[in-house]
Amino acid sequence: MSEQTKLRSNFIQKPIKRIVVKIGSSLLTNNGKGLDRTAIYEWAKQIASLQNKGMEVIIVSSGSIAEGVVRMNLDERPKKLPALQACAAIGQMGLIETWWSALIQYGVQSSQLLLTHDELANRKRYLNVAGTLEQIIDWRVIPVINENDTISVDEIKFGDNDTLGAMVATMAHADLYIILTDQEGVFTDNPRINPNATMISEERAMADYLFDIAGDGGKLGSGGMLTKIRAARLSAMGGCPTVIVSGTVEDVISRVVSGEELGTLLTTNEADKIIAKKQWLASHLQMAGTLLVDEGAAKAIRHNNKSLLPVGVHKVRGDFVAEDVVEIVHQDTGERIAVGQVSYSSADAKRISNARSDEVDEILGSHQEKVAMIHRDKMAIVG
Repeated sequence: MSEQTKLRSNFIQKPIKRIVVKIGSSLLTNNGKGLDRTAIYEWAKQIASLQNKGMEVIIVSSGSIAEGVVRMNLDERPKKLPALQACAAIGQMGLIETWWSALIQYGVQSSQLLLTHDELANRKRYLNVAGTLEQIIDWRVIPVINENDTISVDEIKFGDNDTLGAMVATMAHADLYIILTDQEGVFTDNPRINPNATMISEERAMADYLFDIAGDGGKLGSGGMLTKIRAARLSAMGGCPTVIVSGTVEDVISRVVSGEELGTLLTTNEADKIIAKKQWLASHLQMAGTLLVDEGAAKAIRHNNKSLLPVGVHKVRGDFVAEDVVEIVHQDTGERIAVGQVSYSSADAKRISNARSDEVDEILGSHQEKVAMIHRDKMAIVG
């Protein structure tokens, strides 16, 4: 690295140990000819070098459907869901084979991990996946993760691996999330239309104007950059910064990890982590259970930014464990007030509902540091 190379000061101050690298289909595929093996081998060389230096790298890789299309000699990507899922199943063989071959030549073992969003939304399955991932990393094996397109209907129709990568970065407590894309970074305007558009070198992941630029109706439209900014916000929830950068830059992964000022760095801080977490909670569609609360609790949550205490909970519905996401509903009106991560299992929540805070220990028979049924920092008001 030359003396003229611009470095990011915050990268220099904080050592990076664990990295998640997401590579999208636009980079992985070779103009409709299946996987770009030359590019994959180049990224693998950089990733293996980092791994051999003691860092821990997780790969999130797209490309299975495109490879399946080529292997089946199809003229175009199928439109019907069963054919898409079949292509994913067939192409996944080539995808993981390519990554294995590319990494093993540098003495680095790799593994396959196929996930759906359901796995990461369910607390029990989430913890199981997290444990498996930690064991793979402890064995110095690089996980190659992809969405399980064969069974994940919504992923093929609407989803993206940007979000999956962010969820993995949060789950794995990564120090850096790198999204390799076909664009240099996040720009103030569409550089293909506006020659005066400038690239944003560094910004908070939670900066509102980023959505104004990349969101629906924004300057860059509703395409791929929107999902990347959303993913950066999700990654920020776990305290992990994100770099959005072109995957075609020479030695891009190595240079980003070393702190070189490439692409757009989206940072996070403690306040942003809470905001991001609330946004993540609010985006949940499936609830593990329901807490029915009285008017006093509803007002305390809505107007006073208070935690939900057991005394305000009058009925508990569902079967859940601690940290599952549940909804808070007004017992009289049926109105949904908020969602949040509950501090207790459904069994314990039923036992302490309607109880004063000083009665919780006696009811549960042990000292409880947690008293709030749902802490305000783990709650998002939705009604």
